[in-house]
Amino acid sequence: MKKIMIVDDEKISLMMTNHILSSAYSTVCASSGEEAIQLFKKEKPDMVLSDLRMPGMSGYELQQSLQKEYNEQIPFMFMTADTNEETESKGFENGAMDFIHKPFRADILLKRVGNILQTVEKIQGLKQAAVMDPMTGLLNKFSSEGEIAELCKSAQGVLMMIDLDSFKLVNDMYGHDMGDKILIRFAEILKAVVRPIDVVGRLGGDEFIAFCQNVKEDIVIEKKSRFINKYIIDAAKEFMGEDMTIPLGASIGCVFVPNEGTNFASLHKKADKALYTVKQNGKHGYMFYTDLSEDIQKEESQSGDLRNAIKILSERNKNKGAFLLSFEHFRSMYQFYSRLKANYNNEAAILLFMLKEKEHAAVPIEDAADEFMEVLCSSLRQSDLVTKNNALQFIVMLPEISNSDINTVTERIMQNWKSADSSAMFSLSFEQGMIE
Repeated sequence: MKKIMIVDDEKISLMMTNHILSSAYSTVCASSGEEAIQLFKKEKPDMVLSDLRMPGMSGYELQQSLQKEYNEQIPFMFMTADTNEETESKGFENGAMDFIHKPFRADILLKRVGNILQTVEKIQGLKQAAVMDPMTGLLNKFSSEGEIAELCKSAQGVLMMIDLDSFKLVNDMYGHDMGDKILIRFAEILKAVVRPIDVVGRLGGDEFIAFCQNVKEDIVIEKKSRFINKYIIDAAKEFMGEDMTIPLGASIGCVFVPNEGTNFASLHKKADKALYTVKQNGKHGYMFYTDLSEDIQKEESQSGDLRNAIKILSERNKNKGAFLLSFEHFRSMYQFYSRLKANYNNEAAILLFMLKEKEHAAVPIEDAADEFMEVLCSSLRQSDLVTKNNALQFIVMLPEISNSDINTVTERIMQNWKSADSSAMFSLSFEQGMIE
C-alpha cells in the first residue's frame, strides 16, 4: 500500500485530510515542517501532501529541504486556501506536482493523489527501462559501464569482465527458450555473489561486467569464481537433465583498481586481456591482468619476431600417443577440420567411445575413466585428438584416415581395453562417423 505523509499545522484540517486518505492509503501525519523532516527519514513515504503556509517552515521550504537532503525529486502536492495564481506558479517552479485548494471535496483529493502516484509509477518504470536489461534484471551496458566508470575514478576494488562459456551451444542444442532460462539463472547467480554496494550488469549476449568495491585480495575473486562455476552447472542440469554435457561455466578477467589505473577504458582493455587468457587456457576460471604470464606479456610487446612467436605457439613437453584436449579446444579443432574438408576434401573420422558400468563394479567410475583414457591415448597416433565428453564418454578425431584403417584402430582400442583391470567391470562400445 502506498504511503502518504500529510503535513498541516491546523489540527482539524490535518485530521480531516487523514480521514479521507486513510481509506485508500497508509498515512503518516506531521504538524510542522520540522516534524515532517524527522518522520520522512523514518517512514520514507511515497509522496508528501503539505499545507503551503505554516509557521516556522513553509511548505516550499519543506520541499526544498527534503529534496536537497535526499538529492532526488520527491513527489509533492500542496494544500492552500490562497487563490493567488502566483502562489501556484511558484510551487510548480519548485517542482510541485499539483495543488488543491481548501476546502476540498474528498473525491477530488483522492482522485488527484491517485493521479500523482500513477504518474510517479510511470516515470519510475520509464527510468528503470532505460537503465535495466529487460531479460536479466541487471543494469544494461550503458548504465553499468557508466556507474563503473565513475567508481573507477575514486573507489578501490576489482573490475571483472565475465563471459558465460559455451552458451551458444545451449541455444543450438536446446533452443532459445532454454537459452533465456540459463541467462536469467546466470544473472541470479551473479547477483548472489555481489553485495549491494557492488555493480553488476549485462553488456549483451553472454557478456557481463561487475565491479566489487574494497576487494584487495585474489582469494575473494577465487571464491566467487568457484561459486559461479558450480551453480551454473547445477542450474543447467536442473533445466536440461543430469546427462547434460555442455561445458557451461564462467571465464573472468580481472583488474585491481586503482593499482592498474583509474581510467575505465584502459582498465576495461586490461581486464579483457586477462579474460582472453582464461578462455585460451581451458576457461571456467579467473585471472588478474597482473598475473599474465611472461610469454603473453612478451607476445604483446613483440613486433614481427617470428622465432619468438613460434616458441610461444609450440607445444612443450610433447607426449607420445594421441593429443589430449579440453572439450572446448577439441571443438575448435573439429571446426577447423570441418573447414579443411570443405575446402580441400580432407577426410577425418570421428569416434564416440562409451563405458558402461556392469553390476556391482568395485572400481570407482573416475578410476575406470582414467584407465580407459590411458588406453585410448596410447592406442592412437600423435596426430589423433582425444577429449572427454562426460564421465563415461570419450570423443576421438582421426585425421587423414581411410575406412579400413578406422576398423583397425577401433579393434586395437577394444583389444587393449580387454587387457585393462577395469574392463571386467565396465563394458565398452562405440559409434563412428566422418567429419561433415
